[in-house]
Amino acid sequence: MINKSPVKNKIGLAFIPVRDIQKAKEWYSKILGLSDGNDYFDHLFAAPMEGTTGLMLDTMPKWRNEKGDISPYQVPAIQFLTEDIHASYKFMEQLGVEMVTEVEYDQYFIFKDPDGNMLMVCQE
Repeated sequence: MINKSPVKNKIGLAFIPVRDIQKAKEWYSKILGLSDGNDYFDHLFAAPMEGTTGLMLDTMPKWRNEKGDISPYQVPAIQFLTEDIHASYKFMEQLGVEMVTEVEYDQYFIFKDPDGNMLMVCQE
């Protein structure tokens, strides 16, 4: 028998490590079509997202190594949705986004943000 957990099975925020919060805000605003958001504590930017999971850009000052560096996601840990995978791929290419894969299986592609984080766009 499984005990009822006080932890909800609901994701509140997805954090993305970034080096420069201002540059990251500008870049993500372009690719996600953001017009606003909220800044917190000089190192966080909460991007308004549709659905229940939010997106937080974070310079992560507490988690940097002794050189002041933070490791980017080396695998696509976050997936953005699209209704048109091919139009999304072309849009990202036109913005000069670093593409890691082509459109695979007509379903998804992988790209990198300016901090080297691997992210995914997937057909909804």
